[in-house]
Amino acid sequence: MTSETASVWLKLASLTVIALGLIFAAAAHPAGQLPVGLLTDIVFFHLGHSVPIDAAPTRLFLAIGGGVMVGWGAMMWILVTRLMPREPALARLILIEGTLAWFVVDSLGSLASGGYLNIPLNTALMLMIVAPAWLSSGKGATSPA
Repeated sequence: MTSETASVWLKLASLTVIALGLIFAAAAHPAGQLPVGLLTDIVFFHLGHSVPIDAAPTRLFLAIGGGVMVGWGAMMWILVTRLMPREPALARLILIEGTLAWFVVDSLGSLASGGYLNIPLNTALMLMIVAPAWLSSGKGATSPA
């Protein structure tokens, strides 16, 4: 994968993380809870009878988690647009290692909480970030000549 193609995919991934963060942060207010409520029902196999997410502590943690995701996505954007063109190996290292750290902790937490379907969702997001970062390094991929 060329560095230009990887950059496009990584920018898309960063925008995805930002969008997810905004959705989670919006759920801190009762009017913004529908998307996260539906996701929660799916992840916990509770289709047809909602898992409550309206308790104040839950809403606080949705706001915190959403804010962290927006910050993570913004940091990814800066890494891809500013650091990757100058120091691609360092940018790839930060993107891959940071994403894998998130993936392990979040997936183990999902397993511990019984939110098993969150693990495939985590896997999709992890691959959306790690695959273009890894493939742009030239390992098993086509690099610009």
